[in-house]
Amino acid sequence: MVESLNNYYVFYTVAKAGNISKAANQLFISQPAISKAISKLEHELGTDLFSRSSRGVSLTEEGQVLYEYVERAFDNLNKGEENLKKYTELGLGHIRIGVSTSLCKHILLDYLKEFIRENPHIKFSIDCHSTINTIKLLKNDEIDIGLICDTELPKGITYTPVRNIHDIFVASRDYIENFNLRENEEESFDIPENISGNILGNVVPLFKDNAFVKQGDTPSSVTKELLEKSNLMVLEESNVTRTHVDNYLRAHNIHCSQLIEINNMDLLIDFAAIGMGVASVVREFALSQLKSGQIMELPLETEIDERTVGFAYSENKKQSTAIKRFLDYVGA
Repeated sequence: MVESLNNYYVFYTVAKAGNISKAANQLFISQPAISKAISKLEHELGTDLFSRSSRGVSLTEEGQVLYEYVERAFDNLNKGEENLKKYTELGLGHIRIGVSTSLCKHILLDYLKEFIRENPHIKFSIDCHSTINTIKLLKNDEIDIGLICDTELPKGITYTPVRNIHDIFVASRDYIENFNLRENEEESFDIPENISGNILGNVVPLFKDNAFVKQGDTPSSVTKELLEKSNLMVLEESNVTRTHVDNYLRAHNIHCSQLIEINNMDLLIDFAAIGMGVASVVREFALSQLKSGQIMELPLETEIDERTVGFAYSENKKQSTAIKRFLDYVGA
């Protein structure tokens, strides 16, 4: 078929022109070359395609049947070339991104907002999954790009970090104040009205002049007591963030007795704000609640190790123009 494609184009041109001489001028080849191509095609198909006369050539009945298919084929090729030109010039394309709900809301949306404004013809599909499931989709070529937390990746997947994130523990003022009462102890923590949580990444001490702290205690020891005895709200075990926090708790001999698993980071923040317990959250995702004082960051003797969030993609797959443009835009 491929070898005959040029002969089919000669056939198509001659049929449209109705004359070998005109077709030769259009194709910039000699008349004998055209006659040879037509004869070869007729021989391969086992039938005459043209009737010859002194006035030119005309399609035989068999030739007319073939021409209808060949005409559609070359029309489709022309349309394909036109669409490809538009695809390149207008930046058309389709990008499939896998991302967790929280990373989508707090990181991806910022990138998409400006990128879509500059590339309005590119279509996006967003699959919301955990980092672990996003990696599986990426490996199976079900998505083009994954926005994930840094973790161990299978061979052939490239990861480029774009943001740093920090895991912290938070609770509402009311929950901390009432913690001792719930534990049937005589003393309760006294939180001054002017104390607030984390503001734009700069930690404001929760325990000013030991105001929260019982005699002889330190802020970090009180946090340890809160973590071990309170309702500690965390993401599900299969989550990369949960694994990171669990490793921290084990390394610092913090043994939590009342775990509540929730599958959404934003719900962890909201539940902490209404006083359901202490929550493990990402500081950068809770800045507005920390700034407003809805929740407060609990001080730790040793902070949880910083992590990164980045874009991942298959290094073996040839990327489309749209995907390359997006990866360049986000610096991946």
